[in-house]
Amino acid sequence: MMTTATSLELEGEVAAGLGEGSRFTAIDWVILEFRRKLGFIPWPGTFNLRMRGTAWDWARSRLRAAAGIAITPRDGFCAAKCFGVHIAGHLTGAVVFPEMPDYPDDKFEIVAPLPIRETLGLQDGDLVNLRLDLFQSARDGAAAA
Repeated sequence: MMTTATSLELEGEVAAGLGEGSRFTAIDWVILEFRRKLGFIPWPGTFNLRMRGTAWDWARSRLRAAAGIAITPRDGFCAAKCFGVHIAGHLTGAVVFPEMPDYPDDKFEIVAPLPIRETLGLQDGDLVNLRLDLFQSARDGAAAA
């Protein structure tokens, strides 16, 4: 893991999601909020990774403490914060951390303007390198590289 004042480098394992991301990313207010704050319209669904180990434990505490990019919910939905992320050195998007007390500690969900799994030819269990932007707006680089 490499860390600078503004970024974290991590590795995650590709994992199947629950299918909830595709419904969430298709909601009108979510699309507008992501477009306005992240600079792109999300591809339907999220790219899911499982994160483990002491490097992730340390990174998770840094992410919880960092301001991130706030996603303001409509009634009945939870708030979230996002951070710009570079995936496998090729694509950019944003990792979304819903502010839910029971959100799994090892779950890492990424939204992007295109289907990450298909674009990079990834399957469950594959390892992926990531670089997170802690203090930079995802809007500054939220498109395919």
